[in-house]
Amino acid sequence: MAEEKFEFTSKAKRTLSIVAIVGVVLLGLGTYFASNSGHHEGGEHAEEMHDGAIMAQDAEGAHVTEDADQDHFEGPAHAEEAHAEDGHGEGHGEHAGNPSWLKRIYASLWINNMYFVGLALLGVFFVAIQYVSQAGWSAALIRIPMSFSSWLPIGGVLTLIIFLVGGHDIFHWTHEYLYDTSSPMYDPIIAGKEGYLNTPFFIGRMVVYFVVWYLMFRWIRSKSLEEDMNGGTAYFKKLRNISAGFIVFFAVTSSTSAWDWILSIDTHWFSTMFGWYVFASWWVTALAAITLVTVLLKEAGYLKVVNTGVLHDLGKFVFAFSIFWTYIWFSQFMLIYYSNIPEETVYFIERMTSDHYSIVFFVNLILNFFFPFLVFMPRDSKRHTVFLKIVTIVVLIGHWFDFYLMVTPGVMKEDGGFGFLEIGMAMLFGVAFLFVALRSLAKLPLVAKNHPMLEEAKHHHVF
Repeated sequence: MAEEKFEFTSKAKRTLSIVAIVGVVLLGLGTYFASNSGHHEGGEHAEEMHDGAIMAQDAEGAHVTEDADQDHFEGPAHAEEAHAEDGHGEGHGEHAGNPSWLKRIYASLWINNMYFVGLALLGVFFVAIQYVSQAGWSAALIRIPMSFSSWLPIGGVLTLIIFLVGGHDIFHWTHEYLYDTSSPMYDPIIAGKEGYLNTPFFIGRMVVYFVVWYLMFRWIRSKSLEEDMNGGTAYFKKLRNISAGFIVFFAVTSSTSAWDWILSIDTHWFSTMFGWYVFASWWVTALAAITLVTVLLKEAGYLKVVNTGVLHDLGKFVFAFSIFWTYIWFSQFMLIYYSNIPEETVYFIERMTSDHYSIVFFVNLILNFFFPFLVFMPRDSKRHTVFLKIVTIVVLIGHWFDFYLMVTPGVMKEDGGFGFLEIGMAMLFGVAFLFVALRSLAKLPLVAKNHPMLEEAKHHHVF
């Protein structure tokens, strides 16, 4: 078959540039509004927290909390302010730190970085799964998820930079006074995790994750290109072995990276299902992105070998793993709900009852479960590009909100918000990711022409 190449046109680049400019404007407006909202100096909110801390003292002068969600939102930081009120505020200046609007920028950077790192990483995972399972139906579109993974080195650099610059605002456990037994802010729970949660080990794990992920992606990519040039089945067997190795490494690091980068934001809270939960969110996001790009390329005249049966299977995967994500979400929620242990329930209480997050909490379920479930239930909806585009766009937006809920309440407490700042930041990250992915896609043959399963993909039909 003739080699098919994707052209990253100047028109597409112009469109992305316009979106980026709009994103910059929205980010600027959002930053301006956030910095003038009255929360950045602490103000009345800090005074209310001081009063609450004083009222919560017991007869011996120890600080206690009246309920679990207050403890989680305020935690050691609240106690520090109370100590400052009593004249023991040696760490108060450190706690005051950066203004609320700047923390909101850091939180938004972290949300988008985690979202797009997951999209890039699960692109490699998708490719690896196809080779290990010897899947034939996906042979014609394997280069699409491969192009997503070109974002990995950029995502790795951004992860390190954001942590070094804004880590103290994103991760409470990075403050040294929490581990000092002579400090009034000493936290025995966090101090007990010091062997794992310490900055050198944290950065070391981060570097290992990204280096191994990227090297294995480059190895898979290079063997795939050699297969294009030379043909034969030997490369396919090598790709199966490399992919199997990647999946083993991924099986461990997808969970440990989720613990490091998201779970540790809420340092006192824990869930044994959290690694699976983040994987499920990343996975269905990647499936939706692969489906959307495939449909758009098909409509633009590319991917002639991709037939309705392949599109149907992509739709089924989005449908199935939206249900899988919901299963993990409900299982985690149900176990915590019926056990009713304060240190566990606080995670959901602060998201369900807060004026800032409660709407997003329920919208998250609607976008990520009810909408794709109901629309993709009929067989024909998974075979028509208009439904595929609508559902995948909704899922992509929905899982961005999922990451917003995982990150923002832990970072911002009751100072969180959603507006131009978050929209602008998401647009900038989206444009950058698309630019890298589309440029990568244009450098390779769009279809792996010597893939041994390509004939099966051409004749793949779902009845």
